[in-house]
Amino acid sequence: MNNYKRFRYPSQIISHAIWLYHRFTLSFRDIEEILACRGIVVSYESIRQWCLKFTPAFAKSLKKKQGSLGDEWYLDEVFIKINGKLRYLWRAVDQDGSELDVIVTKRRDKKAAIKFFKKLFKSQHMIPRKIVTDKLASYKAALDEIGSNTPHITDQYKNNIAEISHQKTRQQQRQMRQFKSIAQTQRFLASHGVINNHFRQQRHLLKAKHYREIRDRAFEQWTQVTCVQNLDTRK
Repeated sequence: MNNYKRFRYPSQIISHAIWLYHRFTLSFRDIEEILACRGIVVSYESIRQWCLKFTPAFAKSLKKKQGSLGDEWYLDEVFIKINGKLRYLWRAVDQDGSELDVIVTKRRDKKAAIKFFKKLFKSQHMIPRKIVTDKLASYKAALDEIGSNTPHITDQYKNNIAEISHQKTRQQQRQMRQFKSIAQTQRFLASHGVINNHFRQQRHLLKAKHYREIRDRAFEQWTQVTCVQNLDTRK
């Protein structure tokens, strides 16, 4: 259970601020202003501290509730700047665009790819039907090294779904100015991905009524994992 006892603000406000930060590309100052519009006076530094303290626990609880993800894995890697230095972000998504796992490394070589695949297989507890990547040689070398028999497809265009998944990270990086360390980046992106998976409903594929039902269930689970009383503001 999340302990809010030493915090000045109600759990509903803390939970809502964290949801805003991870669901949308907002800065802590943006959220400070949004809350001020509702008559809630809180500093952006307090919001930052809430995110640091509570987000990992929220994400961990949400991950336990998420069902099985897709059996087609799409992988891609991009460079990001961390404290002014180039590092590599590896991300895997399924055929629906849901994030499977991420990792940040100093290099983009076979050793880094092996590390990512081992982490990915361990977190998903399954063997995918196929793995799709770009033509980076490190992927094939890593799969050969770990003895994977999963069909490996290297196609730049079929891998677009993984490439597109990096866009939100780019937006968040610009908003944050830059990431400060590999550990901080890894922690942030891991939690960020879980929370966005939870609320990502592929609205364009659903009828309005069905979408609202799924969205309501997502909010109900969010209030459960954040240990907040579900306040029905629609009454």
